Amino acid sequence: MNAAALAPIVLFVYNRPEHTRRTVEALRANRLAPQSRLFVFSDGPKDDGAQSALHGHALGDEVRRYVASIDGFASVEVTASDGNHGLAASVIAGVTRIVEEFERAIVLEDDMVTVPHFLDYMNEGLDLYQDDEDVATIQGHIYPLDLRSLPQSYFLPSLGCWGWGTWLRAWKDFEPDGSLLLQRIRSAKLSRRFDLDGSYPYTRLLERQSTGQVDSWAIRWYATNFLLGRMGLYPSKSLLENIGFDGSGIHCGSPESGGDLFNGELAGDHEPLSRIPIRVDEDILKAAGRALNRMLPPPFWVRGLRKIRRFLEAAVRGRK
Repeated sequence: MNAAALAPIVLFVYNRPEHTRRTVEALRANRLAPQSRLFVFSDGPKDDGAQSALHGHALGDEVRRYVASIDGFASVEVTASDGNHGLAASVIAGVTRIVEEFERAIVLEDDMVTVPHFLDYMNEGLDLYQDDEDVATIQGHIYPLDLRSLPQSYFLPSLGCWGWGTWLRAWKDFEPDGSLLLQRIRSAKLSRRFDLDGSYPYTRLLERQSTGQVDSWAIRWYATNFLLGRMGLYPSKSLLENIGFDGSGIHCGSPESGGDLFNGELAGDHEPLSRIPIRVDEDILKAAGRALNRMLPPPFWVRGLRKIRRFLEAAVRGRK
């Protein structure tokens, strides 16, 4: 298969050289990498005058030296920003540019280590559902679900933002105005459904995005597709691992933040995708809701009790 027939890969990087290296090396090990075009968008450093900013400059420079040396793909193009735009603005601008030129794209960030057939799955999914208006994305990651078995692929609301693909026909409808999305969801009394029947506070996240408390393109992309009734295709097992839960990133936090709960068993050998009916399986949707609910931090009163218990235990040890 030649490069023109494959979806271009869009990779967003910042200031994590080791994560970026692992992500690129795994991607380069994909069977379709030599026939795939890679577009790297490197965000510029923050310049707040702090000592941490100087460290960030050095790491960013290291990332840029590395991405300039990438080979093993049909072509590699690096776009380096002079200033710092933030992940949300970078993703929106980068994906828009690529899908407008190529009509489809596979999107990754610098902490996503893929399995060797990730590109096979993504391209097959993008081919199978390219003309289906009810499908917005092909997803490469799924949380560990508490079900005995899953089909090869299935549809859920388009929640994912780790290793995904889309088409111009879907991305052109992306609504950047979080306040407008929030108003539409609330006026239609869809907040509980948007939150997967109360499993995860997506409405609250959208509210925080619309008031500038968080900077998230993903919640706006989910809300856009939710309001349009569009779904994402998911694999039975994840085709990538997020390695960003080590305190190095801005959005993922540390291992204590629940990162390990997001990464389950990875897919083994690849079997070509078969087309399936475009509808959500309610049992799988409920399992996804339970998985997301497990990611939430415990309530305030539980955290308070834990602190009191640790204080008392320390006091008892101090008397011994």
